[in-house]
Amino acid sequence: MDRVRVTSTAELAGAGLPLDRPVLVLVGGAARMDRADVEALALVLRDLVPLLDECGAAVVDGGTDVGVMRAAGLARAAAGGAFPLIGVAAEVAADVAAFEPNHTHLVLVPGGTWGDESPWLAEVAGVVAGSRPSLTVLVNGGAISFEDAEHSLGHNRPLVVLRGSGRTADAIAEGADERSTAIVTSPLTTVLGYDELPAHVDRVLRDGDR
Repeated sequence: MDRVRVTSTAELAGAGLPLDRPVLVLVGGAARMDRADVEALALVLRDLVPLLDECGAAVVDGGTDVGVMRAAGLARAAAGGAFPLIGVAAEVAADVAAFEPNHTHLVLVPGGTWGDESPWLAEVAGVVAGSRPSLTVLVNGGAISFEDAEHSLGHNRPLVVLRGSGRTADAIAEGADERSTAIVTSPLTTVLGYDELPAHVDRVLRDGDR
């Protein structure tokens, strides 16, 4: 795993990251995501691995060995994926968390609190993608996942909310409160079930690049 520390977004272009690739951003559940839900997500993501490799994509997530990030690493390893899997984590994580070992890159960013990495995830995805298409997928999640969704929309990046995955994703899908409603009613937001995800990712990352 290649590790790099940055202190400003201006440093990202020279941080040794893969560039000019379609990007899938995965955000959502971490330590509070049930093991069964992680395994179910890993199965869905495994079906995406051939597509990600074929279109030369990269995946960006939070990098730690829990929840959505663990599912991404498990899926890549199980399917023999070659795509770059880039974790973005606040410095605090380096002291208190394990990083998922199947990630190829880790970007450590300033921050002493969980969630400080949220705006950086969106920035890293933008640098890696350049002019290529990108897409954020929100699965499960807690309070920080609202910020992840809002940063995605703020970067004009399409957002998929995975219906039935629990917690924040379901709250947004249902428009459970004012904040959830603002996210789900954005023209950039699409609510999908697990079985609909592969075709949508294919359409956005591959067809959007033609």
